[in-house]
Amino acid sequence: RRTKDTDPNMTPDFKGGARHLESLWWRQGSLGLAGLWILPASLIYRAAWSLRALLFGLGLFKVHRAPVPVVVVGNVVVGGAGKTPCTIALVQALQSLGWTPGVITRGYAGSATLAQAVEPDNGAWPSAQVVGDEPLLLAKRLGVPVWIGARRIEAARGLCAAHPQVNVLVSDDGLQHAALHRDAQLIVFDHRGTGNGRVLPAGPLRQPWTAAPPARTAVVYGGAQASTPWPGAMVARRLGPVVRFADWHAGRMELGQPLAEGLMGPLTGTVDALAGIAAPEQFFAMLQAAGMHLRPHPRPDHVAAEDFQWPSGTNAIVITEKDAVKVDANDPITSRLWVATLDCELPQETLRSILAWLGVDRHTASGGSHVH
Repeated sequence: RRTKDTDPNMTPDFKGGARHLESLWWRQGSLGLAGLWILPASLIYRAAWSLRALLFGLGLFKVHRAPVPVVVVGNVVVGGAGKTPCTIALVQALQSLGWTPGVITRGYAGSATLAQAVEPDNGAWPSAQVVGDEPLLLAKRLGVPVWIGARRIEAARGLCAAHPQVNVLVSDDGLQHAALHRDAQLIVFDHRGTGNGRVLPAGPLRQPWTAAPPARTAVVYGGAQASTPWPGAMVARRLGPVVRFADWHAGRMELGQPLAEGLMGPLTGTVDALAGIAAPEQFFAMLQAAGMHLRPHPRPDHVAAEDFQWPSGTNAIVITEKDAVKVDANDPITSRLWVATLDCELPQETLRSILAWLGVDRHTASGGSHVH
């Protein structure tokens, strides 16, 4: 059997039963005899979900309102579907329209348990191992207040108390965190849709599927076409500049190399590309479409930097921003690293819906603007 010691593209997260289970999630049809043992667990999960929803509906579980309106960006399946680029796009769109947004998130894969800010301390950013890779990426990329917390309401209250100018919160993930009231939701799908349509652990769904999206929900698809029956808009994803790690770390994005202008320097030959994200093959495909000749090195989502297993024998390694935030800036490997930024643009109709649910009239009365 191959292990991560014998195959650099294999890690414990991709091995054995876990890898087989994930393969069952994303294919249609029967689970087969090997997958039948997990069906009872899915029935228990579905029953627990229904009971939880009933208790929230009866008011026995409390739903908390944040001090300002909240938009939740999330997905209904396990793993990423392009949520973080959509969060970045939404925050930037709200800023362009006159809002002052902040971001709250759980801090998944970080060790922190209490609500806290993701910000520099004496000029040094916190470790991704403490606050999580995605919160650190959002804080560095957006330059807006970012707070983490397992209880989103505590993160929301802490952020608003520390930054009273913030008038809207974007919750990165938290779609299933029913304890936080949300004024609008943005649900993101990629080309995989809902996989086999089953709830965990027999399928990738975090919640039971419904015939229509929940109220006050906009749906976007990152693929070439809709991958579920829910109506939604296509979101355009694109690679931004590819930046040397030292420049990216220092915030000198203007020194990046726009791929549309053609490859230069060490990027012209065969390069290694490493991605520790939910769907690394999509990242690799975008780089190849831009003209790069790659040796791809997929890694598990949220993999720690010490488990990257850097490839050797090349002058250039291209990585994602989500991976870059975990790299020690003093590591000698950084001289070989290039960071590929990923951007997307939300459709105007999606923004109009979200603004309507946020209450544009209330915002514009205080000097904001809106999409016409």
